Amino acid sequence: MKGSQEREGIFYAGLSYLIWGFFPIYWKWLGHVSAEEILAHRVIWSFVFMVVLLLCMKKWGHFLSYLKEISHDYKKLSALILASLLVSSNWGIFIWAINADRILDTSLGYYINPLISVLLGVIFLKEKLSQAQVLSVALASIGVLILTIQFGKFPTISFLLAITFGLYGLVKKMINADSEIGLTLETMMVTPLAILYFGYLSLNGQSLFFETTHTALLLIGGGIATALPLLFFAKGAQKVSLSMLGLLQYIVPTMTLLLGVFVYHEPFTKTHFISFLFIWSGLTIYSLSKSKLSKNTLAKYKQKGKIGA
Repeated sequence: MKGSQEREGIFYAGLSYLIWGFFPIYWKWLGHVSAEEILAHRVIWSFVFMVVLLLCMKKWGHFLSYLKEISHDYKKLSALILASLLVSSNWGIFIWAINADRILDTSLGYYINPLISVLLGVIFLKEKLSQAQVLSVALASIGVLILTIQFGKFPTISFLLAITFGLYGLVKKMINADSEIGLTLETMMVTPLAILYFGYLSLNGQSLFFETTHTALLLIGGGIATALPLLFFAKGAQKVSLSMLGLLQYIVPTMTLLLGVFVYHEPFTKTHFISFLFIWSGLTIYSLSKSKLSKNTLAKYKQKGKIGA
């Protein structure tokens, strides 16, 4: 039973990462639409889809209860607003980068994201780094430094993607809501801004939503494409270990790297290879250390009799 549950978890988590990995293709289909308008529709239709989903799952009552709870909790409400702004910023930067032919920058950003999260844990949660984590962060830093020196500019897009998603994960710890309710709340917070921006574009004749049915359907579909992998991920994450999730998460930047180089023919130089090699080495050490930590923790709990064999 345990093995079948883990296989099911790997399937759903892997499926979510595969969908995320193909996102560049989807946003490229909307390359004629500005990143700002795509983002506005992504927020609006994600919220609409999540509301429908909550109603179908009979979780609307839970959603209203949680909404009422956080409305009286300034700390959680502030965290929710901040999480909404961070995830929206991350989405916007990603869409802009894809349609500006900067797919390799997005790949780099999501490769260094786990290591940025480690540093955020040290800064904000006072977590201590193991020797392996120190080494992994140092190797990734060398990789970023090589790119910076060679091309004469810091990889800003990559860093912004990593830091916004890292901070988003940090803030999410304070919200403590299940994935469906959390995403609904986050998109709800920024939906009014998205609607205002869409209204402004429409009134000025600048919106491409009404240009063709094909464009409208793609913009609406962006909301569904945003919500579905999050739901698959939530279903998978319940049934697999954190170390397995940590390994699976590298599917996304690897797929975007391959798409950028082999499908969209972005230049991947020798400098890129050397830089990525340092980052890949750091991630390998980080993943192995996390896997070892998870096994040691499990063994410790078994010795205490808290977990059955």
